[in-house]
Amino acid sequence: MGAPWGVDEGSLPIHIAVRAGGEVLYLGTAQVSQAGTSDGVLTDCELRFEAPLSRELLNRVRPPLPPEHLPDLEWLENVNGDRAAALEQFVTGWYPTADATASSTRDSASRLPDGLRQLYRLAKQRPGALGIQNRILPEPDLHTDHLGEMLVFGVENQGGFFWSLLWTLEGPEADPTVLFREFDEEPIAEQEPLSGFLIQFSLFEASMGAEYLALPHKLTAPQVEQLTEALHLVPLRPFWPWAPTHFYVAPGLVVHVSSEDGEAFDVWAGATHRSALDPLASLPVDWNRFDG
Repeated sequence: MGAPWGVDEGSLPIHIAVRAGGEVLYLGTAQVSQAGTSDGVLTDCELRFEAPLSRELLNRVRPPLPPEHLPDLEWLENVNGDRAAALEQFVTGWYPTADATASSTRDSASRLPDGLRQLYRLAKQRPGALGIQNRILPEPDLHTDHLGEMLVFGVENQGGFFWSLLWTLEGPEADPTVLFREFDEEPIAEQEPLSGFLIQFSLFEASMGAEYLALPHKLTAPQVEQLTEALHLVPLRPFWPWAPTHFYVAPGLVVHVSSEDGEAFDVWAGATHRSALDPLASLPVDWNRFDG
């Protein structure tokens, strides 16, 4: 939690060792990255190693878990065919079911496009489908913008931008254009219509909310190519106008890659199980976090 008075903080490294079976293994030094207290008493502490553990040592102190059933990639074959089927297959494969509430038995209003109605239906038993980082608004919270021209259906977690559809009193367009808008700036059309956008949104949120993560520092284009070599590219045009984003997948794994300038890339990998990160474990990448 900090150095004693008058002592140079850097002179007191924290040494970490763990008991594994009948032996004690020394793991190196670490720094406090996060800690919590209650009534002045330390309740929890997260430590970050100053040097990464070798794979051999890591496997000894935290033995690899046997692979569990991982969500398959059947949905990928439908991305540019039956996108409704692709969305349903991905969402039902990725998210476990939860108890539906009594109010969730109503069907979505017919004034909504089919894609949104389908997502609301899926979210009745899988609430995570509406988002973890950003979110699709629950149907009762849908609203028009201040001009009454756009139907706002998706929002960023801090309210910095939102997604909307052109609002009309006539019947909904079958697969409308999705408009991205930051505050009062001019709206920008997402490259995929609603059917593709909802797949992209679902992939992004699944990776962001995953229990197991792999987060490298910024990568170059050759490093991205190497990281994604064993993965499948989702054949959709880039998501998110701010930093065009592509998605790569494997069973139980979603990786999104984005870049504002085409030179430095941000990569985020999320998995349903630790074993799904195995394809990334041997890569020569500087990881900020790796749960595999």
